[in-house]
Amino acid sequence: MQLINVGFGNTVMANRIIAVINTGSSPARKLKELAKESGRLVDVTEGRRTRSLLIMDSNHVVLSSIQPDTISQRLAALRQSVQLNRALTGQEAE
Repeated sequence: MQLINVGFGNTVMANRIIAVINTGSSPARKLKELAKESGRLVDVTEGRRTRSLLIMDSNHVVLSSIQPDTISQRLAALRQSVQLNRALTGQEAE
């Protein structure tokens, strides 16, 4: 279980993230509103400006004040770390 920081000490499970999207588009705003109406919205912005939406495999939408590029870089670094650990221990990739 790998956790990724999405701001202010809040973390989500990295393998449950489906997409990280920018909030600037109309479909992103619609997705946020639909999640709010259905009780699937998780706001971890601590009152700051929302910069990215994380779409989870449970249909939850997580609002983050971290830029989408930063979250993507953190995910990529985590994946590289996992692959390196597997290579060093001789485990096969999943």
